[in-house]
Amino acid sequence: MQFLSNLNMMLTTQFGPLGPLMALMLVGLVMIAATLPTMLKKKANPFEKLKAQRTAVKSANENGQALRRGEKQDKLEKFSAFLEPQDVETMSASRLQMQRAGYTAKNSVRMFHFAQFALGIGFLIVGVIYTIMVSRNQELTTQFKILATVIPGAAGYYLPQYWITRRVEERKKEIMSGFPDALDLMLVCVEAGQSMDQSINRVAKESRAGYPALADEFDIVSHEVKAGKERVHVLKDMSERVGIPDVSSFVTTLVQSATYGTSIAEALRVYSAEMRDKRVMRAEEKANTLPTKLTLGTMMFTLPPLLIILIGPSVAGIAKTLGGMGGGG
Repeated sequence: MQFLSNLNMMLTTQFGPLGPLMALMLVGLVMIAATLPTMLKKKANPFEKLKAQRTAVKSANENGQALRRGEKQDKLEKFSAFLEPQDVETMSASRLQMQRAGYTAKNSVRMFHFAQFALGIGFLIVGVIYTIMVSRNQELTTQFKILATVIPGAAGYYLPQYWITRRVEERKKEIMSGFPDALDLMLVCVEAGQSMDQSINRVAKESRAGYPALADEFDIVSHEVKAGKERVHVLKDMSERVGIPDVSSFVTTLVQSATYGTSIAEALRVYSAEMRDKRVMRAEEKANTLPTKLTLGTMMFTLPPLLIILIGPSVAGIAKTLGGMGGGG
C-alpha cells in the first residue's frame, strides 16, 4: 500500500490531478495492443489448410514460383473476422462503396477498416502524448485534457471515411463530365462497323488520358464480357457500381435495344444528343449561380473602397471645418 501511495503521489506531482488516470489509460492501451494479435488471430480450418497446401504444390509443379506468390498473400486475412462486416448486406454495401471510390481490390473493405482502426489508435496516442507534454508546463482543466485526447482519436477514425466519400464524389463528377464524349465516340465506332464490345474497348482506350475513372469502368465491362458474362448483367452491374442516374438511363436504353431488336446506333445517337444537352444545361446552371456567389465578394472588396473614394473628401472637409470653428471659438 505504501508503494501505491508513493506512486500516486509521484504521478500527481508530475502530471497533475489526472496523473494516475493517464497512467491507467496508458497501461490499458499497452495491454490492448499486446493482447489484440492473440484475440484476433483466426484459427485455421484444417480443410482450408490442406486445400492451400494442395494448391501450393500444384502451383509449384506448374511453374515453380509458389514461394514468390506466398509472399504476396494478404497479411490481414487472418484478421478478417474483425476487420470485415459479418453481415452479408453490410459487407455488400461496404464493397459497393469502395468500388465507387475506385478501390476494386478484393481486400479493399478490410484495408479500409484497418486504416480506421490504425489511425484512430495512432491519433489517440498522439493526443495522450500531447496532453502529457502540455500538462508539464501549465495547469490544464479536465475538459481540455479529455478533448485533447478524444478529438484526435475521433479525427483519425473518421479520416478514411471522409477520404472515401470525397473520392466517390470526385469519381462521379469525372464520369459525368466524360460520359457525353464517350457516347459520341461509341456512336462513331458503332456506325463505322465495329461491334458493341469492340466499341466499349475502344472507348476505354481513348478515354484513359482525360477520364481515367470512366476508362476503368469500361475496362471492367470489357473484361467481364470477355470472361463470358452476359452483357446485360454486366451493364446492370456497371450501373449499380457507378451510381449515376445518367449511366443508369444509358444502360436501360442499351438493354431495351437488345431486348426489342432496335438499332443500337440510333439509340446511341438519340441518347448522346440528350447527354450533350444535359451538359450544356449544367454549364448554364453553374454560370447562372455565379452572380449570386460574387455578390458577397463585391460587397466586401468593391463597396468599401468606393465609399472611401466618394465620401472620404467630404468627411475630410467637414472635419477641417469643425476644427476651424473650434479653434476660432
